[in-house]
Amino acid sequence: MVRMSAEERRESVIRAAMTEFAHGGYAGTSTEAIAKRVGVSQPYLFRLFPGKKAIFLAAVQRCMAEMRGVFEEASEGLEGDEAEHAMAAAYTRIIDEHPERLLMQMQTYVAVAAAEASGDHEFGETVRAAWAELWDAAHLPLGADTETTTQFMAYGMLINTLVAMGFPPGHRVWEGFYASARPERKDP
Repeated sequence: MVRMSAEERRESVIRAAMTEFAHGGYAGTSTEAIAKRVGVSQPYLFRLFPGKKAIFLAAVQRCMAEMRGVFEEASEGLEGDEAEHAMAAAYTRIIDEHPERLLMQMQTYVAVAAAEASGDHEFGETVRAAWAELWDAAHLPLGADTETTTQFMAYGMLINTLVAMGFPPGHRVWEGFYASARPERKDP
């Protein structure tokens, strides 16, 4: 049996944490569940991370960085409508192939709201910084047009919400996303 280095173990903890937090949220996920998924003891987990909050923040940062990477890779060398369609298609693939990433994003926003309400602003600061980087990854290929980026991100958040609620493909709530149902954008 090959032993993993501390860095490899740390990486496996982040991956396991993304899955566990995606399904249980911050409050509903125990470090015991994360340790069990990785196959380590809780004391070992706390040698890698100082606490549950640090594990959650590492998972959040990884999730957001991966989403940013999806946008950057999809839009590489493209701009405007081509970049928008490529990023939207890549995001759709992520939702289909890795729904836990979407759920992790949603759990992240819930955790920020709960933390902010209790006076803990570290979650919010970390998530807002990562989300701003995600925004920029979409904004530049979309021509650095704030309205277009806002619309793109708003559609993404609506998609997140509908998927998280379990609306199946073909349900009437999806009709507005179909290209034939979308009104053409009119420039002033």
